Amino acid sequence: MKSRNRQSVWFVLALVAGLCSWAVAQDQGREFHWSGKLSPDQIVEIKNLSGTIEARAGNSDQVEVTAEKIGPDADSVKIEVVPGAEGVTICAIYPGGMTGASTGPCEPGEHWHSDSHNNHTKVNFTVRMPSNLRFGAVNVNGNITAEDMGRYVRASSVNGSVRVSTQQWAELSTVNGSIEGRMGSADWTGTLKVSSVNGSIELEMPGNLSADVRFKSVNGRLESDLPLTVSGSMGGRKVEGRIGSGGRELVVNTVNGNLRLKQSE
Repeated sequence: MKSRNRQSVWFVLALVAGLCSWAVAQDQGREFHWSGKLSPDQIVEIKNLSGTIEARAGNSDQVEVTAEKIGPDADSVKIEVVPGAEGVTICAIYPGGMTGASTGPCEPGEHWHSDSHNNHTKVNFTVRMPSNLRFGAVNVNGNITAEDMGRYVRASSVNGSVRVSTQQWAELSTVNGSIEGRMGSADWTGTLKVSSVNGSIELEMPGNLSADVRFKSVNGRLESDLPLTVSGSMGGRKVEGRIGSGGRELVVNTVNGNLRLKQSE
């Protein structure tokens, strides 16, 4: 009986050790490190309040996330890691506010509450990830860059530019900043949305794109290198047109900014 109990204990310990090897996180003062392995097509999400988010495809099957905290209150900012059914979400949690935290909660999806009045710390995230994973980024004050991605990308900033290149497609938005998106595939279903309030948008799309394009702007124009059949004037505030045989929708909105559609070489 003792031998059987001993074997059970060793089995549990081995199982825990195996689970721990899946992901390793260290939040030490001004530096944060996390590494883990996800299944193909899962998502890595980064949510930030102030600072940059930079992601790039790596050469490993591991996801590597580092963050540098810069500012007088750096030690008070915590990085939270939340595993989920679809992947992992990593957030910069700032102290303060009525609920005790001026950001959060850290949870999967696009929702992100932030209040930056009481903290001047910046957190700069760097992500290296396999090309078989999706990527999501939400930022309040700072740029987002995601280069050489292999799957769907969702990136949104309030005060910052967004620059993304992926082998598939990307949903991009900002309030104050420009957008540059390079998409290698046009196989999305339904509607793909890209928007900026104060900033230009440049999208490089594959030559085999077939989509119904809807562009709306208050002070902006549409230029297209792709063969776009337009209903109405290209210089108007609202342009509807079709590229190829149409079908799926590409909806782009700006208030103060132009849209340029480029064809991939």
